[in-house]
Amino acid sequence: MSRVLVIDDEPKLGKLTAEMLELDAHQVACVGSGRQALVELAARTWDVVLTDLRMPEVDGLAVLAAARALPRPPEVILMTAYATAESAVAAMKAGAADYLIKPFAMDELRLRVKRLADQRSTEARSARLLARLTPDLVAESAPMKAALEAARQVAATDATVLLLGESGTGKSQLARYIHYQGKRAGAPLLEVHCAALPETLLEGELFGYEKGAFTGATQRKAGHLAVADGGTLFLDEIGEITAATQVKLLRFLQERTFVPLGATGASRVDVRIISATNRNLSEAVRAGSFREDFFYRLNVFAIHVPPLRERRDDVLPLADRFLAARGLPPAKLGPGARERLLGHAWPGNVRELENALERALILAGEAEIAPGHLTPSGASTPRGRHAAELVGEGFSLDGFEAELIQAALERAGGNKTEAAKLLGVTRRRLYSLLASMSAGETGEA
Repeated sequence: MSRVLVIDDEPKLGKLTAEMLELDAHQVACVGSGRQALVELAARTWDVVLTDLRMPEVDGLAVLAAARALPRPPEVILMTAYATAESAVAAMKAGAADYLIKPFAMDELRLRVKRLADQRSTEARSARLLARLTPDLVAESAPMKAALEAARQVAATDATVLLLGESGTGKSQLARYIHYQGKRAGAPLLEVHCAALPETLLEGELFGYEKGAFTGATQRKAGHLAVADGGTLFLDEIGEITAATQVKLLRFLQERTFVPLGATGASRVDVRIISATNRNLSEAVRAGSFREDFFYRLNVFAIHVPPLRERRDDVLPLADRFLAARGLPPAKLGPGARERLLGHAWPGNVRELENALERALILAGEAEIAPGHLTPSGASTPRGRHAAELVGEGFSLDGFEAELIQAALERAGGNKTEAAKLLGVTRRRLYSLLASMSAGETGEA
């Protein structure tokens, strides 16, 4: 149902117009002056405004200007019995969606209002869909706020973007944010994980191929560049591609053309490139494993996505978001567990945090998540680090003990006798330790 405001200083015509539009299930209000129209425009949201052009005090152009100034401006149709080419041009330049000359057929009016109302409804549905597709990124910390602001700014452009950061920091989420916040949001977003494909398959996926281009190419296939025309291609782990593929992508970035495998002519497309890597490409350039000219083409607008250890203020909001996505309240994560999350360095970043919480939910069941539920794959000992480096970082002796016991049980296939031998303790001692762990998780003395 669309909301339609009718403005006409001829009461009978205004009432008739409103009644006809109500036949199409629109919610219609009718006022008799431009001044009353300004009150209605300020009071509620309208989808379509149908206004007479010539009215005393506040005319149709003034109503149009007020409507266009609203945060969510309605579509405006101007009506007049004194049509001139000049008035029509002025109306359209001012932002009118349509222009009707009195007298007009009511069926024609209904058709035009329906067209605008349907267009409005489609745009609203598209906006809701884009809102669902756009990642709602957590950015309470200053480093992540800076990254998100940079992404917001570049989203409005067609600039090539390079996302830098460790694995698991959320680079792919930021790439989706950039696409759906930009003017290409209604066009395709395709993603390619460059490290997951060998060179021959990667080139076929990117550029496509003609029938007979190689053994097994039984039919023509469009590549991601062709399919993403008008949209965005996200190249994850761009630092892993070979020199030959770098050359072909460099040509595309320079000329916006590419040659499918087995083709004789080049194809031209309009595709934005967003790439991501966890490698230091500057060092790769110096080492000779990454082309310098290709690096500069990718590095038009670089955004550093900070690791989780540099965005401590985001740890608990991320955890709460994870729980909310599963229909669980923040209280599911107990105070002790929250302290443990904050104390961990999270070398695996957001991905590690999500995995730790997933495991903790399984271990906790219906109970509150306790510190013990977050080991060993949660807030556990980072391998290869000296113990002295961990003191004061929130790691506890109980946590290390729980991790060792769990690791021994896993290696022993659940056999407690074998696990006790691996740990260098008696079987009775192991049972005592397990009982202490269980008591600690349930809050017993």
